Amino acid sequence: MNIEATSLPDVLVLKPRRFSDARGYFMETFREDIFRKETATTVHFMQENQSLSTQADTIRGLHYQSPPYAQGKLVRCIQGAILDVAVDIRKGSPHYGQSIAVELTAENDQQLWVPAGFLHGFRTLKDDTIVSYKCTSTYAPNYDGAVLWNDAALNIDWGILEPSIMSDKDQTATPFSEFQTPFKYKPAS
Repeated sequence: MNIEATSLPDVLVLKPRRFSDARGYFMETFREDIFRKETATTVHFMQENQSLSTQADTIRGLHYQSPPYAQGKLVRCIQGAILDVAVDIRKGSPHYGQSIAVELTAENDQQLWVPAGFLHGFRTLKDDTIVSYKCTSTYAPNYDGAVLWNDAALNIDWGILEPSIMSDKDQTATPFSEFQTPFKYKPAS
């Protein structure tokens, strides 16, 4: 597994190694020991989720879950393609409000590590896209929140002006200018 930094510290792209033969392929999608060695971060996944979006240009996000149920997510696309987005929402971070967007596809095998303290969302690039993600905490509805996906203050280039479909929750999410972050930046020592 190869791990690459992005322009947002702590958000990483993981590239598992694919071994192909006449039967198809095999790959280790995650190894905690390698992740810990390469990042000095220990993660324990408590929940895994999967979504199917039947239409291209579906938007899901921008979501977060507040402490003490904050979630880090390891996201991968197992069918189709997505533009996966993370936004730093750690108060005091030099990157506060900045975003990163990475294309994850069933063919490129890339995964995005989105730690707690970041908004997460994605746009589907193909019909019938399936996304799977491991979470470091279980879902806690009373700590769940969303920020408006297309808020001009975030300046995210989603590649579209209007989604084909999105949830009511995402359509009525909090504008970034009104968002009160529950996360604090802790510089590396």
